[in-house]
Amino acid sequence: MRFDFLKALKSRMKAPLLFLIFIVSPLVALSQEEPEQEERITSRRSELWNGLYTKYRIGEKLFYYGEYHLRTRDQLVQNMGQIYLRFGLSYIINKNLEITGGIVTPFYWAPPEYADQELPYDKIVNQFRFWQQALFIQSLGKAKLYHQIRTEQRWRRDYYVGSPFELSYRWRYKISSYIPLNSYKFQPGTYFLSLYNEVFIQTGKTIIRNPFEDNRAFVGLGYILNENIQFQVGYAKSWQQRDSGINYNNRDLIRFSVYHNLDFTRKKKPPVDFQPVF
Repeated sequence: MRFDFLKALKSRMKAPLLFLIFIVSPLVALSQEEPEQEERITSRRSELWNGLYTKYRIGEKLFYYGEYHLRTRDQLVQNMGQIYLRFGLSYIINKNLEITGGIVTPFYWAPPEYADQELPYDKIVNQFRFWQQALFIQSLGKAKLYHQIRTEQRWRRDYYVGSPFELSYRWRYKISSYIPLNSYKFQPGTYFLSLYNEVFIQTGKTIIRNPFEDNRAFVGLGYILNENIQFQVGYAKSWQQRDSGINYNNRDLIRFSVYHNLDFTRKKKPPVDFQPVF
């Protein structure tokens, strides 16, 4: 009996332990860089990311999905960074699987160093993207584990005047968990711990030296105000490879997010299970 109990206990702890290792290992690796590798970091900066996430029910299993971001950088708020708009439609296949697709229109502000260049440049440039996503959901006791696979087709250009748009592809995998702290389930009044790690890979004819694009590790605290609104604040470490392939951006990101959910169907459906903020 004791052997069976220990075996069951090890089996139950295996998935959370693997998830914890996946979250923590990137931060540990960053803190243990060799001196030679640290010399490759060309930039370390702090950024403030504010995001509004919306999910509006327009059918029994169909939802409008929207993200609206305002991001500043350099000592958090010294310079404008991005306005980031993501739109899509989500379809719930079952309680454990959801698919989404749509378009993205981000606007980027040129970094301050462009002001020192002799060539004329545009202070703001935009991108055009299509995106697709699959979200797999697992329950681990009172916690939830999410596997997000996202692909993007991006038409990007440089800040210099007349630069052409070039097509590249981005591949993203995020593993995240939401753990209620003061109740057994997610309900109004619940505080929860939020953890994730996301890896970014890019491909295409123009991607030569930096197929690895970024790794982001996040820890945050959330609060569910009611069945329609939740808040989340936290810190993310971003390790971003630049076009040269040997230089990196080491970014400290403060994130504040609001999630808003509504049901526009005439016949109100039972509320959807807890919705994460990504």
